Amino acid sequence: QVQLIESGGGPVQAGGSLKLSCAASGRAGDVRAWFRQAPGKEREFVAQTNWSGKNTYYADSVKGRFTISIDNVKNTVYLQMNFLKPEDTAVYYCAAKSIWYSGTSYTDPSVYAYWGQGTQVTVSS
Repeated sequence: QVQLIESGGGPVQAGGSLKLSCAASGRAGDVRAWFRQAPGKEREFVAQTNWSGKNTYYADSVKGRFTISIDNVKNTVYLQMNFLKPEDTAVYYCAAKSIWYSGTSYTDPSVYAYWGQGTQVTVSS
């Protein structure tokens, strides 16, 4: 059974930075991603990477501010978030799925088999 455990969330002022971590137990798969969900809104895609870390994809809203990376030795995915805005406030979830096809972006949360419990990020203005 694969478990994903997020950490690194918390309060931060606008313009600040946070780094989220998602540690996996077991083989989580070839695609690792971050999603977020704000109160009253649907869960939305943030970023994805494949197992190599060389193929990444970002939502337009975070492009240039967030960076996803992977450490296969630690079986951990990171989300470095810079220049945070109040609208980035949400619960952030990491997700994983088994198979990655080159050139494909996996922005639909329903295709992911494994999810973490979420970590709260609150950005104050």
